[in-house]
Amino acid sequence: MNFPTPLIRGRLIKRYKRFLADVVLEDGTELTAHCPNPGAMLGLNMPGLTVWLSKSPDPKRKLAYTLELVDVDGGLVGINTMHPNRLVAEALAKDVIPELTGYTSHRREVKYGTNSRVDFLLEAQGRPPCWLEIKNDPSNLMRDQNPVQRLWLEVKNCHLMRTKGLAEFPDCIAARASKHLTELENMVRSGDQAMIFFVIQRNDCDTFSACSDLDPTFARRLREATDVGVEVIAYACDVRIDGIEIVRKIPCI
Repeated sequence: MNFPTPLIRGRLIKRYKRFLADVVLEDGTELTAHCPNPGAMLGLNMPGLTVWLSKSPDPKRKLAYTLELVDVDGGLVGINTMHPNRLVAEALAKDVIPELTGYTSHRREVKYGTNSRVDFLLEAQGRPPCWLEIKNDPSNLMRDQNPVQRLWLEVKNCHLMRTKGLAEFPDCIAARASKHLTELENMVRSGDQAMIFFVIQRNDCDTFSACSDLDPTFARRLREATDVGVEVIAYACDVRIDGIEIVRKIPCI
């Protein structure tokens, strides 16, 4: 995924109200940028950090600038939680994620169940169903005599690193993510495959783990889900000034 226009360098003054960040540009201009991240952004919201912004060409936007990258310890970290879906879409199109190959159809934002949408629906004829981050009640499912493998994919963004080399999720209480794990367990119990996918918007991590001190409920639920048979995968990204790309799988511990 390449940024459509060159990013602009600045220095973070403060991040507040979750979706706002005050930044001073290199020419001294101070502005308020949109911060597309609802999480705590631990270690990535400290005043004085070098940040990189994109600027929208839309004159109707209230905030023209968007916070995209943070420079921490000499490495770039992507904080825009909208990007992982785009990154996965590109990776699927290139067929570079072994765990997600073999599907002949990739659809995004598919309606399912009651008031539910999934980020991706992957389908292949003649294979048993595989579900990934389902949001609906599995009791609504029906199978036909010529099964289609359906993999429902909810992409999870990850950028927290407190211990060198260890990526963690979440960086705050994530009740919705815990709920998703229950749905995935139901899919496994119904005889399907299920998986949760973490996109790590940094390339300085070698392992991934659930964050048990910041959200003990999610960490416990993830262990329980894997015991049932839910699969967990995590991929690190190459983060550059001109773009971001999923590049390598890292082990989950």
